[in-house]
Amino acid sequence: MTHRRRTARRACDRGRRAAGALLAGLLLVSACAAPDDDAVPAATTCGIRATLDRRAAAVPAHDTDAYLAVVDPRATGLRTAQRRELDNLADVPLSSWTYRLTDVTAHGTDRATADVRLRYAIKGYDAAPVSVDRVLDLRRDRADGRWYLTGDRAGSDGAGQLWQQGDVRVVRGEHSLVLGVGRTEQELRGIARTADRAVPAVSGAWPERWAGRVLVLVPHTMEDMAGLLGSPAANYRGIAAVTTGRTGGPDPAPADRVIVNPQAYGVLSTLGQRIVLTHEITHVATRARTSAATPTWLSEGFADWAAYRAEDRTAAGAAPELAGAVARGELPAGLPTDEDFGFAGDSARLAKAYEGAWLACELIADHWGEKELFAFYRAVGGHAGRDGAVEQAMQEVLATTPQEFTALWREYLRSRLG
Repeated sequence: MTHRRRTARRACDRGRRAAGALLAGLLLVSACAAPDDDAVPAATTCGIRATLDRRAAAVPAHDTDAYLAVVDPRATGLRTAQRRELDNLADVPLSSWTYRLTDVTAHGTDRATADVRLRYAIKGYDAAPVSVDRVLDLRRDRADGRWYLTGDRAGSDGAGQLWQQGDVRVVRGEHSLVLGVGRTEQELRGIARTADRAVPAVSGAWPERWAGRVLVLVPHTMEDMAGLLGSPAANYRGIAAVTTGRTGGPDPAPADRVIVNPQAYGVLSTLGQRIVLTHEITHVATRARTSAATPTWLSEGFADWAAYRAEDRTAAGAAPELAGAVARGELPAGLPTDEDFGFAGDSARLAKAYEGAWLACELIADHWGEKELFAFYRAVGGHAGRDGAVEQAMQEVLATTPQEFTALWREYLRSRLG
């Protein structure tokens, strides 16, 4: 944001503080009426911000009239879509909903495009608001001077929101909140029961305090799941669930969501579904200790270790792809790389990456102990960057080197899977 726009915003804020309820509009206009020849006029910025504030106030109150009052009356298609979106949100327990204007491009005096950051939080579940970029088109009505929406679309990340896909059904569990679109209540209650069982399992596997609850989103199709993540649907074929954390603030504990792929999740056994949700919820619990320094093999391997920790499964049964490779004499040369975990890659390669990562974490727990596994995870995530993070943590926590650890891991694969 430029200095001129920050100045305009302060002018808006001063105008709002100075104005009483009845005179707010008049004083706001006078406080923002200082146009700049080489920037968007302050009055335009303030007028658009006032429109966004009115819209934001209408959402938690579920005030349909107020929500639609900021939409151009001539934009009938947009008004219909906006009404439907607000209706879809009716049962979602929101604790906050705000907009921040990040940029404005004027198209003459009566048209503008605004880059907006929507921030919202689910009551009782979001430690920090989710941050979503939107692009809005607006028109100024010359009769009343107000700005009205004529368009509303996704920002640069292309991600959509669940309520844009249909009416959101809400199911509350003991440790979970499940939001679904196009899924039956029976199905959502089953997911809530599985999540409620997974949460205590995660707490038993992870020694640090965490929220102890999880928000699960269940879209109608795999394509809808991809739409929530702003990625091609092909990336998630065969992936039963993912965890995403997207916030716009400095809070170190982001607003995590477990997003279920209903097609892939639905064909799993009860055990498989429990392992999947326990794995994903582990990511929620460990988020504050996971950083850019954490290699994927450690974050994914630890999540699988936590998921299998209390389950009665043989190593070969839990790692069939890798067991087959070991039986054929195709022992991996090294730990899985980040690239091995690419969703769009070869499915066998992906499976072997997860299985090898799990057995690497199981090796640490078996050979050094669970406390050392936790300490190793924290040490890697607490490093300043990726370079040297694993090496330093192995030396300080495990008193070994990556080369020695890799050799031990390969022998462990032979003994567990051979």
